[in-house]
Amino acid sequence: MPNATSTTRTAAAPGPLAGRREWTAFVVLLLPLLLVSMDVSVLFFAIPSIDRDLAPSATQQLWIFDVYAFALAGLLITMGSLGDRIGRRRLLVLGAVAFGAASVGAAYADSPGMLIAARALLGVGGATLMPSTMGLVRNMFRDERQRTRAVGIWSGAMAGGVALGSVLSGVMLQHFWWGSVFLINVPAMVLLVVLAPVLVPEFKDPDPGRFDLLSVPLSLGSVLPVIYGVKETAAHGFGVRDGLIVVAGLVVGWFFVRRQRVRRDAMISRELFRDRHFSAGIGLNALAAFAMMGSSFFTTQYLQSVLGMGTLEAALWSLAPSLAVGAAAPTAAAVAQRAGRARVVCAGFVIAAAGFGLLALTGTDSLWLLLVGCAVMSSGIVMVMALVSDLALATAPPEKASSAASLLETGQEFGGAMGMALLGAVATAIYTADMPGSAPEAARKTLAGAVATGDGSLIAAGRAAFVHSMQYASVAGSVLLLAGAALAATLLRRAGGTGTRETGGEAAPRTAPAGQYD
Repeated sequence: MPNATSTTRTAAAPGPLAGRREWTAFVVLLLPLLLVSMDVSVLFFAIPSIDRDLAPSATQQLWIFDVYAFALAGLLITMGSLGDRIGRRRLLVLGAVAFGAASVGAAYADSPGMLIAARALLGVGGATLMPSTMGLVRNMFRDERQRTRAVGIWSGAMAGGVALGSVLSGVMLQHFWWGSVFLINVPAMVLLVVLAPVLVPEFKDPDPGRFDLLSVPLSLGSVLPVIYGVKETAAHGFGVRDGLIVVAGLVVGWFFVRRQRVRRDAMISRELFRDRHFSAGIGLNALAAFAMMGSSFFTTQYLQSVLGMGTLEAALWSLAPSLAVGAAAPTAAAVAQRAGRARVVCAGFVIAAAGFGLLALTGTDSLWLLLVGCAVMSSGIVMVMALVSDLALATAPPEKASSAASLLETGQEFGGAMGMALLGAVATAIYTADMPGSAPEAARKTLAGAVATGDGSLIAAGRAAFVHSMQYASVAGSVLLLAGAALAATLLRRAGGTGTRETGGEAAPRTAPAGQYD
């Protein structure tokens, strides 16, 4: 295929249509996306077996769970910038090799330390795969309609992968040892390494400037403490130590942002923010992630601790809403072509708010209402995330596509952590207030603590208090999403059908080259 050339397009010029090769390459790119999103939840059922074989301490067990997400979130910005410089396909293949090797290391780990190290390397690999795949989607699909459809499918696959991970790990553990939940990554990564150089074109920034090494520790030092502190607050309540960690991350973040503003070869290009729709896309995407992860704080506990389901049974039931979610993003992309992106984004927020409204009506035996509420809420959120992600990518310069994708995903990590912390804090406060003052301290803190007492009356009180707290938090989530709809209407009011400076598939008049095929 020919090299891309520098062109100046008018606002009405349509981009070239992607053919069979690009769509086949897109299917290949869905492989790492599914596996990276599945690895977030793949350990849900494996921990008891790992405990028996490796005997990790309580602290080591937490790191086995969390180090993957921390490494992923902390390195997204760095890897997005690196992909723009060395080539997105090259970084994708290198990440696939690292992800596959780390999967083998995790599967055959013989100590907690080795498993933690392997999980950390999985996070590093995941941080290379996520922005590379989305950046390549931006470059392969130059026609606006095709790109919007592809990003919609991408978003639906990512949401489905998180739900599928826990179920698949449960099924694997019925027949194999705990290491099998990691080995399922290896064949897919081998396939990616073989097929990507053949099917996926290479894109990179032809004039990236020097790589700013000092910005790497600064970005890590700003993202990781904030994510860690917020997650710890969600899990254990606010503490001075966690607050200081968050403040330290914000201080480092100030230095990081200041460095990006003054350096010509900054890790995050200032050109990304010249169109206000890029910032709007990141903010609205983070708000949608806030609601998505905030709701997950309740739903899994409701299925297990209120309805008394086993872990695998709860995971299987939680797959039901995914059927609606998988269709929501592509449908939203199609409707946006006719009704306009801004209208559909606002509608997605309203639909998600309605889903939270249904969750606010649940009682202590409302399985189907919970599932319907989750399906409605998740469908609305995925509609928003698909369209605002496409919005941000479309307004970014094509040569900075991976950096744009990394900022989207980092914002999503922040939003998700804040959702669990804030909605969880609302629920915890109401739960504690509803529990009898004579109840044991553990029972007054969490429903799991009440269930652990074995006292029937206390368990019933705990379940009622939990449902009451979920109702109030759901109302708060619904109000927040309605505010998000109003915010989207304001931020995207000039977006029209595309919501970008482009109306045909490429950026508004710009002379920078879009990248190149190898």
